[in-house]
Amino acid sequence: MSHTEQIVHELHAEFESMLDYVKSSGHATADQVERGLFRRLLNLGARLMLLFFALRSEHAARDTHQKAKGIVLPYLAERRRQYFSIFGKLAFWRPYFYRPDAGGASPLDQDLALGDDCYSDLLCELAEYLGVGTTYAKVADCFSRLLGLDLSTQAISDMVAEDACDVEAFYRQKAAPPTASEASILVIQADGKGVPMVRQPAATRKLRLSKGDKHNRKKEAVVTGVYTIVPRMRTPADVIASLFHPAPKIVPSAQPRLEPQNKQLWATMAGKDAALGRLAKQAARRAGPHIEHRVALTDGAEALQERVQKHLPDFSLVLDFIHADEYLWDAANSLFGETSAQRTPWVEQQTLSLLAGRQVDIVSELRRLATLTDTKATQRKVLNQVANYFERNAPFMHYDQYLAQGWPIASGVIEGACRHLVKDRCELSGMRWTLKGVENLLRLRAVAVNNHWEDYQRFHQQQRYQRLYGVPMPQQDSIEAQVLEPTSIPVPENASTGRLFIMPVMVKPRTASAQQPAA
Repeated sequence: MSHTEQIVHELHAEFESMLDYVKSSGHATADQVERGLFRRLLNLGARLMLLFFALRSEHAARDTHQKAKGIVLPYLAERRRQYFSIFGKLAFWRPYFYRPDAGGASPLDQDLALGDDCYSDLLCELAEYLGVGTTYAKVADCFSRLLGLDLSTQAISDMVAEDACDVEAFYRQKAAPPTASEASILVIQADGKGVPMVRQPAATRKLRLSKGDKHNRKKEAVVTGVYTIVPRMRTPADVIASLFHPAPKIVPSAQPRLEPQNKQLWATMAGKDAALGRLAKQAARRAGPHIEHRVALTDGAEALQERVQKHLPDFSLVLDFIHADEYLWDAANSLFGETSAQRTPWVEQQTLSLLAGRQVDIVSELRRLATLTDTKATQRKVLNQVANYFERNAPFMHYDQYLAQGWPIASGVIEGACRHLVKDRCELSGMRWTLKGVENLLRLRAVAVNNHWEDYQRFHQQQRYQRLYGVPMPQQDSIEAQVLEPTSIPVPENASTGRLFIMPVMVKPRTASAQQPAA
């Protein structure tokens, strides 16, 4: 009996064992049977994978192998290849060709589109998809509990690092959204969010922190977004009503809330210039005659505003209205106190002036209040700070014009992105990151948030194939179409070429690393 016939015999026996298991489970609970079947199905999947590898190996040629540039390699021996799948860690033997002056090759690896490590694409994709949403330790725990597989956090971190390498290239080649799916206002937004970093060991450890010292060191992740949106004309009174007098939603609004179209988010640790340079290229690809207005929304950070104007000079810079309004609340808290009944009416009046484009009047009022004899020094300081903020940002606060043109005036998209793209994953309790580790994670997390996961996985596999084998990856029919084809794989009489076995060994990291990731 050949090895492939032996595997088929074991598969039949395994399936019969599963039938007997179900038949004899008369008094078992549904949960007990389901768990038992799941374990047996994993074992069955492992044996089926072994059969697949055995058939492909036995069918492979063993005379000579021609490399690029016409180099011919003679067959040398069978070489073992490890393959760690969701069913467990397997190993199979395949032909190896070698010539001392030309090196060696295993052409079956190329036929199977294998990577240069032992991990299956499905295992990597599953680990990474979970890893962009939760800690690597939790991912490893899920694999252990559900699949009985041992994955270290370092192995998962290495998977993320390797499979994130083509994200930039993916977005460079990705076509712009169809014009028919776009709106007439092209909007970009940018903001920053701190990420806790691994602290470098100090030469001498301080017993007590000095003023300004912190236990945690953070580095800014610059978050950007680009999308289009349909104009939504409003009046200052409309915005005041929504902020200060929200009515219960009994009857649907005549003007429904409009959502961003084809929103694309990004986050990077490479700095503002790198982030905004990339954003400018993405925005340029969305240009066309359908775009009537270009709007850039940011908070009042001068460094960010300057770089937006540098990299996107044809965009109208708008100060996020919510940030501006918060300064009015700061002034009101200083003047009246946070519990005073005078506070809200004063802010409402000033907000109406702000939305009506009368920021000059607001600055004059703040300056006047700061000069009153009964104004305290602490109040005077806050009032002047708010006035200075409004004066500096006056060119970006023509809210009456923005509302009349239907522009967005709040940066809620990027505020939300800072939270769910960066904070919700990178600032979990006790988490610390290396620069490369968090950059790789943020790239794959952006792919997932932008709903490009499946497209990117196909692109990455094609790029990896090109790098490893020097030729484009051939187009593959679906497995269903291949199964329906009336083809057969002959089994050689010499069964020694089909040696296979399961290796129950611990999983090691892809690459050696002295520094374990904290996440």
